[in-house]
Amino acid sequence: MSRVELSGAIKRYGATQVIHGIDLGIEEGEFCVFVGPSGCGKSTLLRMIAGLEETSEGTIRIGARDVTRVDAADRGVAMVFQTYALYPHMTVEENMGFGLKMTGHPKTEIKAKVDEAARILKLEEYLSRKPKALSGGQRQRVAIGRAIVRGPEVFLFDEPLSNLDAELRVDMRVEIARLHKEIGATMIYVTHDQVEAMTLADKIVVLRAGHIEQVGAPMALYNDPDNKFVAGFIGSPAMNFLRGTVEADGVAVPGLGRNLRPQVSLPQAGTEVHVGIRPEHLTLVEGDALEADLTEALGGVSYAYLVAETGERMIVEDRGRERIDRQARADVSCAPGDIFVFDLETGDRIR
Repeated sequence: MSRVELSGAIKRYGATQVIHGIDLGIEEGEFCVFVGPSGCGKSTLLRMIAGLEETSEGTIRIGARDVTRVDAADRGVAMVFQTYALYPHMTVEENMGFGLKMTGHPKTEIKAKVDEAARILKLEEYLSRKPKALSGGQRQRVAIGRAIVRGPEVFLFDEPLSNLDAELRVDMRVEIARLHKEIGATMIYVTHDQVEAMTLADKIVVLRAGHIEQVGAPMALYNDPDNKFVAGFIGSPAMNFLRGTVEADGVAVPGLGRNLRPQVSLPQAGTEVHVGIRPEHLTLVEGDALEADLTEALGGVSYAYLVAETGERMIVEDRGRERIDRQARADVSCAPGDIFVFDLETGDRIR
């Protein structure tokens, strides 16, 4: 396993720049997740590390080597794609060992490495099968096994679970987390699913429009976001945002019809801001400021979708036994320490 370091990494397609001077260090054995909305540049950045996209400016180092201009095959990385890319005419064993076979490794060495990868991924009973006889999750495990057999310095995953159904996605998340724990390799994982990012990562890199918005441990980003974008992207359901105006005694929030008193250093009175509160930090109380538009009852938890007179919408997580009826009116409460405040123009957090 090796450290990965990007310094001033830029990617251009002609006159269009899509990656803007990325500086990032990923430590040995770390599980780093690139997350962000579609088109933010996360897959492009991963492909630059893999050598599948040319780096226009800047440097990429893997371990002690500058690999910026090194061919993909010589970078010491293995990539697992969204599509399984398995050879349909080969067995699982042949697919997993194909890369080593093409580079002339002895048969005994190939078999030993394939057997070890099959043990790690619980594929021993499937080694003689062909891909068409496997489920989607099993095929993805074979693709991961093919990467393990190569013994790379760094594993790269490009949205590997997006083709799987919901139940298989959960199972494969557990498999990948267990794999990282067992082999201790440096892994870089791309996803648009922030739940995957939160559950898998040691470090999350939040990207937007080719820029890094924030880097940190999952709960650090959740509890201490730098700006409105990160606060809204990390957490499920997303954080609620309401417009407000700073007053002498707090923030007047028209959507709630009252003042809130967040525990932050507020700017001067008259400044317009966004107030952010996570659904799980809100409690339904008696009142008429909000109207219930929809309730999702999921068993142990319900989500109430509420609409203010201003047209602003809020989601409240409710773990009570009774769910609020549609078109019923209610109000919400929260602790002052759970209220975030953001600059209306820049989106930066006001602390």
